[in-house]
Amino acid sequence: MNKQFDSSFSIRVCALESEIEQHRYDDIVRFALNTEHEDDYATLASTIQQDESIELIVVQHEFGFFHSRSIAFISFLYQLEKPIIIVFHTVLPHPDQKLKSTVLLMADASTTILVMTNSSRDILINEYGIIDSKIVVIPHGTHLLPHADKTSLKIKHGVFGKLVLSTFGLLGSGKNIETTLYALPAIVQQFPEVVFMIIGKTHPSVVKQEGELYRNQLKKIVFDLSLDDHVIFIDEFVILPQLLEYLQMSDLYLFSSNDPNQAVSGTFSYAVSSGCPVISTPIPHSREVLGQDAGIIIDFANSEQLAEAVISLMSDENLRNQIRSNGLHKMASTAWENSANAHALLFKQTMKHPLALTYNLPPINLEHIKHMTSSFGMVQFAHLNQPDMNSGYTLDDNARALICICKHFEITDDQSNLELMNGYYSVINYCLQKNNFYLNYINEEGIFTIQNDTENLEDSHGRAIWALGYLISIRQLIPSNSYRLIQDAEKLLERSLTHTHEIHSTRAMSFIIKGLYYSEKNTWSNARIELIKTYADRLVQMYLHEADSQWQWFESYLTYANSVLPEALLCAWFATRETTYKLIAKKTFDFLLSKTFQGDTIHLISNTCWLHKAGDPLITLEIETHGGQQPIDVAYTIMALEKFSRVFKQSNYTIQMQSAFDWFLGKNHLHQIIYNPATGGCYDGLEENNINLNQGAESTLSYLLARLTVDQLYSKTAAENLSDGYIEIELSETTFA
Repeated sequence: MNKQFDSSFSIRVCALESEIEQHRYDDIVRFALNTEHEDDYATLASTIQQDESIELIVVQHEFGFFHSRSIAFISFLYQLEKPIIIVFHTVLPHPDQKLKSTVLLMADASTTILVMTNSSRDILINEYGIIDSKIVVIPHGTHLLPHADKTSLKIKHGVFGKLVLSTFGLLGSGKNIETTLYALPAIVQQFPEVVFMIIGKTHPSVVKQEGELYRNQLKKIVFDLSLDDHVIFIDEFVILPQLLEYLQMSDLYLFSSNDPNQAVSGTFSYAVSSGCPVISTPIPHSREVLGQDAGIIIDFANSEQLAEAVISLMSDENLRNQIRSNGLHKMASTAWENSANAHALLFKQTMKHPLALTYNLPPINLEHIKHMTSSFGMVQFAHLNQPDMNSGYTLDDNARALICICKHFEITDDQSNLELMNGYYSVINYCLQKNNFYLNYINEEGIFTIQNDTENLEDSHGRAIWALGYLISIRQLIPSNSYRLIQDAEKLLERSLTHTHEIHSTRAMSFIIKGLYYSEKNTWSNARIELIKTYADRLVQMYLHEADSQWQWFESYLTYANSVLPEALLCAWFATRETTYKLIAKKTFDFLLSKTFQGDTIHLISNTCWLHKAGDPLITLEIETHGGQQPIDVAYTIMALEKFSRVFKQSNYTIQMQSAFDWFLGKNHLHQIIYNPATGGCYDGLEENNINLNQGAESTLSYLLARLTVDQLYSKTAAENLSDGYIEIELSETTFA
């Protein structure tokens, strides 16, 4: 939460201690409560109550924390006159009267009860009588991962060539690991290369009570069953990065808890989100997550079922991959970043005073861009975060990539960008044919595909011109030993303009206007101005033909990349100072924003149905949907908002720009991240009920275009503004008014 919202609120921790367990802490720990001292509860309550800076208290509750002073703990809750969120890590079914009374007292003292599974929520409602409206479910958090190569991880950890089964967590008899050990002989008979990794130290409380009795019992079973070559004990508290590597290299994860009342398991969650197929006993959490082919559930302490399940999965790679994919998609919403979003929204709803949530900007990260780039160019699609080489390449993606890297170079002066620029430019050059028209689709071998014969390629032609123009616009930043790139781009741009008078696609014309605007920024030749006016006039005529008092647009529908049209007219005004272009640009852009913002949240036009003008005879039904939202539309909206905010000086444009960017960070109808900070990639789309987890070129480049545009807005100096003509625009705005 601090990573995502540290400018929205400050979080401090009250650590729980005992007579025998006390520690030194960093600054985040502001208080400490000795749970064995009855007076400490009242003292802490008084301190919190008197501190006006504290507006909300969140209590992570486990019965064992307070079992010796449960009355003092409940009294502590009732002394607080501030909102309390109590998080129940355990919800026991079939409570006796004493347990039920205790839970109800805690519930009455709390503003909100938070649980991690729907089954826990149902138990609280049906067996404790707590009202539904008081309960919120936020699943246990999981880690986003780059999904490293399994083989390389096995080599690193000394199990290359092995089939790896694993389990982890603080060791205790409740883990019931002997169930797996008794299943191993049958598994080894089928798969002699199998190893079972038992990861984790013995639980400190268990060590205090019985030492290493349970671990020694497990080791005796291993010896008795002659499994020494097939069982690996990792007797240490494994740091998180290493743990996640163990899970990613595991072929199967085995969860064998024998506690039917264990509401949730962090170990189980981490395994599923690591892409590891799971076989589990039927705790409530596993029943919720592993349904719909996301894993396999076995009975408690049933070694025979466990062996059968392992053998079945290890014999069917396609089934393992299907379960892995289903599990990853099901757990995507539980990423810690999404958990932080959910908690922040709950805080906002619970606190007495208004809370404005401000999302932190993630650092600029090119890792996934580079990962998706081969020696030829940027690969089109991805499976999760891995390039799908079979999808080949497109001119579209490499043109966008060139613009991204040029923007990054403007901001950072990172010389390593020059190699990427040359690579993406080479693809554009490769796609221009002898007839001076572009082809778009290229297969893995570099051969143009038949898809080029079946699609209108005008938009691709326009994108190429936009990219070339943007590259040329940064000519002054390119070092002399790389200036040949600019010279080649200028020649390629001239060839690209040969047949552009034949182009009539609205978006293609808009891309061309942008490319021409950037290529000669502030020094447009008469020939370029006339070409800009040709396309701008066509857009104006389309607007005049289609617009009425209720529909201020160029066409009878809104589809994709809509923002580029009014932005292009604004670019045309930059170059020509034709006031008509500016007037129509603002009218159409404001109309578009009225259709794509609901309150302070962007809600994109869905690609499942688009948005059509009322009375359009081609449309018989309007479909209301939240799905089909794509990152590219957010990026184009942000780029347009950046230009309009500089010209018209309206604060709402800047506010909408930030709000639109927050769509990537969770400000959307699912409250889930679209940008993946673990990889630097961006998910391919926001659907009605889920996120498309593939991180292809278009979506990742769209995010980066948006991120770099936001950075440019806030980082440009007055001198840079002058070079863009923005100071001149301010003055002419006064004249125009």
